[in-house]
Amino acid sequence: MRTKSENAIAFNESFKKRSNRQHMLSFAVCTHCGVCNDSCHYFLATDDPKMTPVAKMDKLRQVYKSQKGPLGKLAPRWVGAKEMETDEDLKELQDIVFGSCTGCRRCTFNCPFGVDTASLVGLARSCLVDLGYAPEGIKAVMKNQWETGNQMGISKEEYLDTLQWIQEELQEEFSDPDFIVPIDKKGADFVYVINPREVKYDPRPLQAAFKIFHHAGLDWTMGSEGWDNTNFGLFSGKADLGGHMGNLAYNQAKKLEVKRMVISECGHGFRSTKWEAPNWGKANPLPFEMVSLLELMVDLINTGKIVLDPSKNPYPVTYHDPCNLSRSCGITEEPRFCLKRACVDFRELMPNRGDSFCCTGGGGAMSMVEYAPRRLEVARVKADQIRKAGAAVVATSCHNCVDGLRDVIKNYNLRYDYRDAKAPKLLRVCNVCELVAEAMIIPVEIQKTAIKASKDAVRGKKILVIDDEPDIIVFIETLLTDNGFKVITANDGITGLQKAKAEQPDLITLDITMPGKSGIQLFRELRSTAETANIPVFIVTGTIDFRQLMYQKAIPAPDGFMMKPIDPKVLLTTVNKILEKAARNSTVVN
Repeated sequence: MRTKSENAIAFNESFKKRSNRQHMLSFAVCTHCGVCNDSCHYFLATDDPKMTPVAKMDKLRQVYKSQKGPLGKLAPRWVGAKEMETDEDLKELQDIVFGSCTGCRRCTFNCPFGVDTASLVGLARSCLVDLGYAPEGIKAVMKNQWETGNQMGISKEEYLDTLQWIQEELQEEFSDPDFIVPIDKKGADFVYVINPREVKYDPRPLQAAFKIFHHAGLDWTMGSEGWDNTNFGLFSGKADLGGHMGNLAYNQAKKLEVKRMVISECGHGFRSTKWEAPNWGKANPLPFEMVSLLELMVDLINTGKIVLDPSKNPYPVTYHDPCNLSRSCGITEEPRFCLKRACVDFRELMPNRGDSFCCTGGGGAMSMVEYAPRRLEVARVKADQIRKAGAAVVATSCHNCVDGLRDVIKNYNLRYDYRDAKAPKLLRVCNVCELVAEAMIIPVEIQKTAIKASKDAVRGKKILVIDDEPDIIVFIETLLTDNGFKVITANDGITGLQKAKAEQPDLITLDITMPGKSGIQLFRELRSTAETANIPVFIVTGTIDFRQLMYQKAIPAPDGFMMKPIDPKVLLTTVNKILEKAARNSTVVN
């Protein structure tokens, strides 16, 4: 008899302790009928029998049979009962439950017996994580949530600084110097909890939500603590982390004595915050209501607090149903209600609602860089859905889905011939609230007051553009020069490092895929070299490989990123944001 490894023994003991009635029922009632096969995008894209939901769970089912059934002890070979024996067994299981399942529950939705594969995946993940068998991205995000209370390790200062920057941007847009983003306002109607991605990398959904709140005349606040609605307790299977993250948000809401908590467009964030974390953290009953931003927007439209002009969104729009919102929370009609009123041409993906295919980024997959090639391979199923819809814009209600869908669209080159473009461009992906905000008719009662643009602090700053594509260099150089910046360029990593040291630019834009020295290598050298360590770096790239820079702990993450093709407005907005932040930090230090 083979001697079991210490890790295998620990896994088996943990599995036995954590298996509950729900898990045992799903293990026991599966008849291997195969109905679930065509529900899984991993199987549909690869036609690999090992990728069927039942096959993926068989390795785990063997452990269940060896521990829970009498036949597993009396005739283990006959019934296929076998506990984990080696570290290689654990590595194989890690590849299955992290690398070939997003926990989307589409197989459960189509199973005649209701076998919940996602709950079995969560059980396996929780046992593996405790032994260190998990993707580095998952472990890094869990660490961030335990230590800083948010998945991206954003400091309180950075969070408040971003809110201040958004406030200044909206003051200028509204021509209203009195507009504020309220923070820790006690007794407000609701507190808004968000995905850290909105703070760290893409504030557009945050700005859109604030615009809606402002023009609807709502009484709201942001919390200085407990503002992250994402929860890697769900992705790791760890209920203790799930309870910790939930209680951070709940305790802040209680402290502020709000009537409601409004949860931004994050699929797993809504599911975790409203339905799972109250149980994980033993927080029930809670003294406030929890609603999705989607539900709030439906109410605002219905009551006339915001008025929409769909002609402001003239291109055909489709909607991707996030798995956690649709299958696990039943939120399917609210986004459609909003989009049909905010756009002139709404089209459905087929299939949709509870039967929609995963964006391929669920289950924490966006932080698992090592599984990206497989994720993009099986994304063919989603790409076919989107292509058939013929839309120009793919809206969704989840930040993981936004990133996942952008990868799908770029990888499969899904384009639309926009009227204002010289050639077909990659499809746009955005949150529902962005389209709602774009369609809003601004009330005439809002007083227009001229305020001075707050761009003086960044005009004339020196920017080093590093990219190996001549057309991209010319485009960025022209755009920045026309907007008052001094620009120097480099077309490879070695030259880029030399110019960064010699020229000491105020900001560097950096491509990832370059000959000789890659952007990842160059970024790490810039951060570890004394002369360049404090220069802000803005990643502008066409590859998803930059994500390994987002979750590392050895050096600070980039100051911003954007995917090619370049949106000029987004590039300029991000450049200004980064430089304004650097200027404020420099003033504080001096």
